[in-house]
Amino acid sequence: MTSTPFGRVLTAMVTPMHADGSLDLDGTAKLAAHLVDQGHDGLVVNGTTGESATTTDEENFATVKAVVDAVGDRIQVTAGVGTNDTAHSVRVAHEMARLGADAVLIVTPYYNKPTQAGIVEHFRAVATATDLPAMVYDIPGRTGTALATDTIRRLAEIDQVRAVKDAKGDFFEASRLMAQTDLLWYSGDDVVNLAHLAQGATGVVSVVGHVAGRQYADLVAAVDAGDLPRARDIHRRLIPVVDAIMHTSQGAIQAKAAMHLLGVIDSDFCRLPLLPAPEEHRATLREALIQSGLM
Repeated sequence: MTSTPFGRVLTAMVTPMHADGSLDLDGTAKLAAHLVDQGHDGLVVNGTTGESATTTDEENFATVKAVVDAVGDRIQVTAGVGTNDTAHSVRVAHEMARLGADAVLIVTPYYNKPTQAGIVEHFRAVATATDLPAMVYDIPGRTGTALATDTIRRLAEIDQVRAVKDAKGDFFEASRLMAQTDLLWYSGDDVVNLAHLAQGATGVVSVVGHVAGRQYADLVAAVDAGDLPRARDIHRRLIPVVDAIMHTSQGAIQAKAAMHLLGVIDSDFCRLPLLPAPEEHRATLREALIQSGLM
């Protein structure tokens, strides 16, 4: 696959924890190596799926260091640095660069609902805090504020801003921006990975990639080759597991349950307000993995 500063098949990695809620850094290194072995060329660490809302800066730094030490010579490591406090995010970005991250992921500031002009300046401050390539994360369902088309055009003018992780799902505007800018486009929602790739997206930042890394690598390769029937077949075979992980309860919960079910991590503990998957959701997941040929 064509290389990018981020990779093309990325999983937004869960953060393994012990049953008492403390970080499992050995488990983190093991999980990162497993994902690399399963077809990924990029990882996102300390994103939403990594439970970044309930981990501390020190824990996030330790997690990134564990991943960089384990697989940094084999894969592009993108560190989540976005918060709704610009100065805080700048400090975190500096430290992630020092720890060896290859790139940073910056989410739209949440809760304070800034203006579009304020959003641009937030991204500018965080992205230019280091020389690392930055991916901006547009997910209005979580942040309460969508990135306007003109805002993304302005962000494209910032040298360090190289990519968009799109979890907004406005496909026409995505295609317009792909045509008008040199931004790399990533599907940030597994439900629509094929749709984004078919109209020119560079790759995926996945949750389902925890269990389907090779399949998503094959999907990207099929689209690159113009083999739409093969791409469609891969997409359809994964429908059961995408549904089980993304629609049963919550992505981080189900991704941890899947990794625990497959023996990759020792515990699927989630920090409150998230709860581990109940048995009925594990059963749904187990059946979906079987249906999709992943177990």
